[in-house]
Amino acid sequence: MFEQYIKIFNPINLLDLIIVAFVIYKLMMILKGTRAVQLIKGLVVLLMATVASKILGLQSINWLLEKAQTGFFIAIPIVFQPELRRALEQLGRGKLFVRTEYLALEDVEKLVNEVVRAVKFMAKRKIGALIVIERQTGLADFVETGIKVDGIITSELLMNTFIPKTPLHDGAVIMQGNRLMAAGCFLPLSENPNLSKELGTRHRAAMGVTEVSDAIVVLVSEETGVISVAEDGKLTRYLDEMTLKELLINRITPQQKTTHFWNWRS
Repeated sequence: MFEQYIKIFNPINLLDLIIVAFVIYKLMMILKGTRAVQLIKGLVVLLMATVASKILGLQSINWLLEKAQTGFFIAIPIVFQPELRRALEQLGRGKLFVRTEYLALEDVEKLVNEVVRAVKFMAKRKIGALIVIERQTGLADFVETGIKVDGIITSELLMNTFIPKTPLHDGAVIMQGNRLMAAGCFLPLSENPNLSKELGTRHRAAMGVTEVSDAIVVLVSEETGVISVAEDGKLTRYLDEMTLKELLINRITPQQKTTHFWNWRS
């Protein structure tokens, strides 16, 4: 008997269980805070109803539920399309086959200083701003929705872009490296049903683009002048100049390390 348990719980099986548990955990983290949670609850209720109808001998109901399950399995990829896309994009951001050159550390600090200087200026004057910083996931689809700029990023360029009633002030700017690629870009709005009602379109757009990419978004509220940062579908509000600078450097700098062909994104 003891030998049978040893055969069952050999290192390979243990490794198998750990990998499965990790995959399930990551899937739960991806689905957390999305509409998929409610859909999963609905599927669980349906499965419980199927089992209960079979136990109670409700043959007609059980037949209908079993036939409905076939359709649900076909519909799952359609219903969970945003979540599946998000999971595949996160998998694709791994550095398994990535060999990309990034800005040097001193260039990152210079870039962050320009962004922080512009954000500080706009926050004091309650000028709304939405600045998207591209990282691993390409944002070419969103760049195409705006007006191409392709200029070196400076605080003056950012400030002039968001001055009210100017042609490019409405929408987001997208940064790639040390260049401002486009302004007036349209972003997808967050589909998170748990967002506070006090958050406007600018905040929902910031969270929306971070739900489908690894971009980091800096935004300034037009109503309050509050500085916020969105990342991975989460929003950090009420940041001051120093906190914003430290946060941006910490988020951007890790990408500057020398890449290795077999180095997987931690």
